Parts: sequence; C-alpha cells; structure tokens
Amino acid sequence: MLIKLLINAFALWFAAWLVDGMHLSENPIEVAIVALVFGLVNAVIKPIVLLLSLPMLLLTLGLFTLVVNAAMLGLAAWFTAGLVIDTFAAAVLGGLVVSVTSLVLSVFKD
Repeated sequence: MLIKLLINAFALWFAAWLVDGMHLSENPIEVAIVALVFGLVNAVIKPIVLLLSLPMLLLTLGLFTLVVNAAMLGLAAWFTAGLVIDTFAAAVLGGLVVSVTSLVLSVFKD
C-alpha cells in the first residue's frame, strides 16, 4: 500500500510538472495527503461513477473514461488544499498523465 501511495505521489508530481494549469504543493506531507485522497477517491468513488456512466462509456467506446479520470482528479483537488486545477482541460490532461504514469510505474513494482 505504501508503494501505491508513492506511485500516486510521483504520478501527481509528474503531472503537475508537465501540465500547465495543475499545481501541486511543494510540501511533501501535503503531496502525500493528496496522493492518499486521490487513491481513496479512485478506490471508492470511481467504480461507482464508471458503473453509472456505463451507457456513455459504451457510446464513446471508452473515451468517456478521460472525463471520469478528470472528475476524480478534480474531486481530489476539491478535498485537499495541496492540489489546484485551473481548467477542465488541465484536469483531463492531468488525469491522462497520472493514469499513464501510474500504469508504467505499477508494472515495475512487481
């Protein structure tokens, strides 16, 4: 679980570094809190949202997942003070970067 937290923290930091309009705190404690909240949002709320948006996911052949990822990132930003997202486009791009980075790093953890 600690490894997953570190992966989320690095992915969020990398996305904030790469995406204009996404700002992450420089305080490591706040970054860890943001990563924890983001992990909880993804574990608890995201499956429910994906299930409820299943017709839209099927209609868009899965591309609506980008919107769901952006919403989860925005929700984590709303719950914490350590993450600020300026625009919806930054949330979409940030969600994409976080997802890809987490996927790549998760492959190496095993």
